[in-house]
Amino acid sequence: MTKKDFKNEPLTYTKETDYQWPLPATEENKMVHQLDDVTKESEIKANEILDIIEEISNDLTHEEKKVNKAMEVFSSNMELFTMLNNKFPDVHTFKIQLDNNYSALNDVNEILETLHSSGNSLASVIDIMQFQDIHRQKIERVINVMRALSNYMNNLLGSRTDDKTRVSSTRHVANNSGDKLLSNEDIELLLTQFHN
Repeated sequence: MTKKDFKNEPLTYTKETDYQWPLPATEENKMVHQLDDVTKESEIKANEILDIIEEISNDLTHEEKKVNKAMEVFSSNMELFTMLNNKFPDVHTFKIQLDNNYSALNDVNEILETLHSSGNSLASVIDIMQFQDIHRQKIERVINVMRALSNYMNNLLGSRTDDKTRVSSTRHVANNSGDKLLSNEDIELLLTQFHN
């Protein structure tokens, strides 16, 4: 395959595509740029989730108030029907209404427990979301270290000579006969000899 054959393929590192790595520094594959996007999107989504949780929590609080009012009505009804049932034991309607109010009060108590349980679950979700925020902060710390290293390396490797004025590097080193290219092993051996 030639270099042209890989242009439209996804860039996966293989022996045949090693000439393409590292990837060029485009907007799509700059590491810090990608991490910045991740932290920004993560924070936006976390805030959206927290807004939804707050809305649900407010709804639960509102419903709890309504349930408490209903409990007061049932309790008042039970006092009334208890008194009427005691005064008029032969009127079965008072006894039936008293039993119905007891049953309704039990149902309302179960609803209230469910509302409390849901509120506790939301509190747990908020605790979990705090871990997400900690992970976002860790990524931001990595970004800051990467940027500091990048700046340091740019300063360390900086030059007063403009790259456009430099002589281009040779693509290969010819051996003594001039007609045969050196292999990677030959180049490594040559560099080792220079160090000695």
